[in-house]
Amino acid sequence: MPEGDTVHNLAARLRPVLEGEVLTACDIRVPRYAAVDLTGRTVGSVTARGKHLLINAGNAVIHSHLKMEGEWHVYRPGERWRRPAHTARAVLAVDGAQVVGFSLGTLEILTPAEADGALAHLGPDPLGPDWDADRAAANLAAAPGRPVGLALLDQTVLAGVGNVYRNELCFLRGAHPATPVGECGDPLTWADGAARLLRANLGRTRRVTTGVDRNGMRAFVYDRARRPCLRCGTAIVAGALGGAGDAERAIWWCPRCQPQSAN
Repeated sequence: MPEGDTVHNLAARLRPVLEGEVLTACDIRVPRYAAVDLTGRTVGSVTARGKHLLINAGNAVIHSHLKMEGEWHVYRPGERWRRPAHTARAVLAVDGAQVVGFSLGTLEILTPAEADGALAHLGPDPLGPDWDADRAAANLAAAPGRPVGLALLDQTVLAGVGNVYRNELCFLRGAHPATPVGECGDPLTWADGAARLLRANLGRTRRVTTGVDRNGMRAFVYDRARRPCLRCGTAIVAGALGGAGDAERAIWWCPRCQPQSAN
């Protein structure tokens, strides 16, 4: 499940491969950009903002979003790809390496100004250099009647939290995901909690929110339906949460540690 830490970790892996290198080949396999060729341009930076990856090459920005199935791989010249060729959406080559984007949910070639505009709606990124916890808290507090589990997934509130972290954060805060934000205590505590969870997984190959990197124990509630709560032993319950304008997504919670509001 790609979340903000996934993309920041990806950017960290791609930087030493691409930054400062000249593109020796560029194949963008999206009809709208089929004629785009960035060969000869130098990659100036590889950055992440929330769940978005930005590869800057001259006055062009390769903007991608992994969605559910996207991946970027690095290969040695001539090395066999680990995913089917028909799923490749971007193929970039530099001296000594090939970088391939597979099944990317979004792939655009933008100007720097267009890229800024495309991401202007995003809230503060807990993993970004300009993280502003107070602004994220204010964004959360702006809709006190909204279920906290929906607010946390809203990328305009804070960028980078996905379904894993919203479920885990709700558990850690002792709140059912459907609880209104206004009943969940200090929003700054929630913003700080999201930042701690994301930062704890920077540089990790496996996401861990419990502090225990063992099968079945890496998460408190996420994807643990009918298994015992790691704190109290009560069986974890699964359900779904959505609303007007919000797609329904799976949720997990402990009925004892996260009692559901009677309202």
